[in-house]
Amino acid sequence: MTRKLVLFSAGGTIALVAIAVAVLIFVLDVNAYKPQLEAAASRALGLQVHVDGAVGISIFPGVRITLGHVRIRNGTTDIASVEKASLGMDLLPLLHREVRLRSITLQQPRIAIERNATGTLAFKAPQAARDASPARNLETVSLRDATLVYTDRRSGGTFEASHCRLDVKHLRLPAGAHPDVLSQMSFTARLACKEARRNRFAVSNLQVSANAAKGIINLDPITVRLFGAQGSGRIRADLSGALPRYQIDYSLPQFRVEQFLETRVPQKVAEGPMDFSLELSMQGETARSLRQSADGRIGLRGHDLTIDGTDLDAAFTRFESSQEFDLLDAGAFFFAGPVGLVVTKGYNFAHLLQKSPGHSRIRKVVSEWKVRKGVAQAQDVAMATNKHRLALRGKLDFVHEQFVDVTVALIDAKGCVAVRQTIHGSFQKPEVEKPSVLNALAGPVLKLLEQGRDLFPGGECDVFYSGSVAPPR
Repeated sequence: MTRKLVLFSAGGTIALVAIAVAVLIFVLDVNAYKPQLEAAASRALGLQVHVDGAVGISIFPGVRITLGHVRIRNGTTDIASVEKASLGMDLLPLLHREVRLRSITLQQPRIAIERNATGTLAFKAPQAARDASPARNLETVSLRDATLVYTDRRSGGTFEASHCRLDVKHLRLPAGAHPDVLSQMSFTARLACKEARRNRFAVSNLQVSANAAKGIINLDPITVRLFGAQGSGRIRADLSGALPRYQIDYSLPQFRVEQFLETRVPQKVAEGPMDFSLELSMQGETARSLRQSADGRIGLRGHDLTIDGTDLDAAFTRFESSQEFDLLDAGAFFFAGPVGLVVTKGYNFAHLLQKSPGHSRIRKVVSEWKVRKGVAQAQDVAMATNKHRLALRGKLDFVHEQFVDVTVALIDAKGCVAVRQTIHGSFQKPEVEKPSVLNALAGPVLKLLEQGRDLFPGGECDVFYSGSVAPPR
């Protein structure tokens, strides 16, 4: 009987509290408390919070405060704006004058982050505000139709993600300005954005599933529509040790090379499908330390591609001792693959990109690289046209940004060098040597290749290439 009485009394108390709160909602003008809400939020964030819209309150299914047209400013700069914010709170703690957030929902938030010319972020909450922040346990955090804009004034680059939805569950954050907040937080989340763009580079249908616990953050899977193909991958960040460690795996099968190249050059250069894959591990806290520790592999493969504006077979055939044709122009296709056009930004591949009559068929291209401590070494890098093969050997040092013993060679059926050209120096200002013909033979390269067996008595030579790209038949 006593137990029933206690339960009845507790239930009655909760009911009375709910009725009292409901009555307050009807008689209390919550908008009169807008200045206090703005002041409390400004102190918590260390920024200027303005609520331009109406303030509302409801109690079903829980206490919830809604704020319309919220703006957050840092001095004279807008940091974020929210069309509507909804804050869910627990009812019973309010009886003890304790505000305990249970959920946050933001409608149409727009967040703008800027890094100035000196390399520092335009936004940084004051230390006092960060030290005062309590531990936070939120059941849900939701963003609807969100936009994120990041601007880097040093590089002139801009990143924007739009029409995004983020759902975070069971978010746990440590109290105060914890130096390793990422390693102390835990959550499960799902992100979906219709479009993300960095300068001319754009992706669509980005989707990410994520979870974090005990210093391990997993983004798996990551799917995205890129260059006309569906890519997928995963990222694992281990923040539990002395240095952060990262593992990145990604594949993009059958992407359109013409869509990739149009982000770099305005005119159509090549077309066809290719397969890209990447596996990298690295550790460190700075961009340089990450490059220095990078290990793994990068690969690109393609079949039946077309290069517009130049007939490579005709150019190779016309090649004579005058050496007016640059092999590196033809070999630019390699650099446009696994390592991107990063390493070619200082070199003008004018001959390849200038429009002229004819086109080239690339029967097969393979570009496989092994990465060790930030240096990519060519493992199997070659392409074959209808009549010729071109191969590459050497290393690309991304730590010091320079070419290391990079050689492009026109090879015969046995993999022996007929013509070679080397490139060395920095990525920004590479030194490109003139093509050299072995044995100082004049005449068309095609004839030189066809007579390869006669050039080397006994059929012996120093084989330059013995990879997976077979010679033309």
